[in-house]
Amino acid sequence: MRILLYNPDNGVTRNFMPHLWMFLLQALTPPGYEVLLVDGNAQPMDETQIAQFVRDQNIGLVGIGAMTRMVARAYRMADAIRATGVPVVMGGPHVTEEADEALGRDGGPRHADAVALGEADETWPQIVEDAVRGELKEIYAPVDAMGKERKPSLNHYPTIPWDKLDLQQFNLIPKLMNPLLKGFREGWGTFRIVPVESGRGCPYGCEFCTVTGFFGDSIRFRTNESVVNELLLLKARARKEGGQIAVFFIDDNFAINIKRTKSLLRDIIAAKAQVFWVAQISANLLRDEELVDLIAASGGKWIFIGMESVDPANLKDVNKGFNKPGEYAAVLERLAKRNIYAITSFIFGMDNDTPGVAERTLQQVRTWPPGLPIFGLLTPLPATPLYKRLEAAGRLTRPRHWLDFVPFTMAHTPLKMTIEEAHAELNYGWAHCYSPEALAQAVAALDDQHVGDRFNIFLARLCFRGIYFPMMRKSSWLRVVLENRRTILRLLKEGVFRWARPRNSASQDSFDSQPN
Repeated sequence: MRILLYNPDNGVTRNFMPHLWMFLLQALTPPGYEVLLVDGNAQPMDETQIAQFVRDQNIGLVGIGAMTRMVARAYRMADAIRATGVPVVMGGPHVTEEADEALGRDGGPRHADAVALGEADETWPQIVEDAVRGELKEIYAPVDAMGKERKPSLNHYPTIPWDKLDLQQFNLIPKLMNPLLKGFREGWGTFRIVPVESGRGCPYGCEFCTVTGFFGDSIRFRTNESVVNELLLLKARARKEGGQIAVFFIDDNFAINIKRTKSLLRDIIAAKAQVFWVAQISANLLRDEELVDLIAASGGKWIFIGMESVDPANLKDVNKGFNKPGEYAAVLERLAKRNIYAITSFIFGMDNDTPGVAERTLQQVRTWPPGLPIFGLLTPLPATPLYKRLEAAGRLTRPRHWLDFVPFTMAHTPLKMTIEEAHAELNYGWAHCYSPEALAQAVAALDDQHVGDRFNIFLARLCFRGIYFPMMRKSSWLRVVLENRRTILRLLKEGVFRWARPRNSASQDSFDSQPN
């Protein structure tokens, strides 16, 4: 039997990296089955196309994973697949909380033949075997003999054969640029951002977050050796194909156990397994100078920090009082001194927000080292404490907003401003952080840094601009390039000048090669 694992597009803009769950389930599939992977962000398909794909490839089982914002798209694709007679199993955080919706038990249409609740590490092999026998159950849940939910241990994590997998769909280098860039210094014929997890779970329980509900508040870790070996495998692949690779540690809070994180980073350094990496780390954990030193030495380049708000009252309301806005600047300066930059996330529409919140936030952001600010709206996801609170208060305007997903659109009434005012604040934040003037200022703020660092921040800002202002067509990219032509020409001029000079053996361009 041939199996398709399908991840729908995210409904906003194409992802910059694949989703780990597909590769993990592929590695956990029992021997004797061929598993195909399709990520809708990298290989766009509509319902007709995916149905034809399933028929052409003689697929016997399809697994679909989706987060809440993607689930309406996932349901449509599942419906098209089931219409061909092929069974569909759905899983992920949304389906775990809304299993009746996926199974049509809530009065709506049925979208899945079976659902996998929670983490499917242990249930997936059974699902495959049941599908072969034509005996799929409706619900698969990871429970022990007493019927209590069981979280899988990560001590015996499966080996994902990154050196053998076809990753062409995830190459971020345009095909036309391959011949030119492949011969550039250490080679940029390919560039991929690959998801790796070193642990699961988060004890913080922020009101709006689904993580604690799905992965639990008890942290489980892989062995250091397992993570190091995976990085070495990825690094070897990049070297072999004359390309570059970066890792996104998808742990919900990579440094939640600082002692363990330091141990892992030391082992990465000792094994020379450094690759450039990104991770999510809470601001309060980045007070530790030794931790930040190890992050830099192990290849860390970008840290995602969920700041959410510069208002302590807002943070207290959503159970994130451990964030201290007064410390944000010091944390970001600490990172910037090591050439590590931050992706800083903010949420508008919180209960203490009033008109002007975007400008008040930007007044703080402008005093920090340049990074990648991103902005979203407070969104009540199913089964979260936030959803339950707003539902009880009668403040939900679209109780099942995920079935009619509209990017960057409120699903409840804010407390101190209107929905329209919240939308205006969001637009203000993006427009004033990603205008040509703002991009030029970010580059200029790094004038004392290497041209490579300035190029990196500029390119990253261009890419992140696409989250809110999609740049899916060549004409969109051309327009953005023209708007930013002065900054681009300035960087190119300096980059060519440096490249033409004899290279100083004691230095290394930040974008030339993987860390040693």
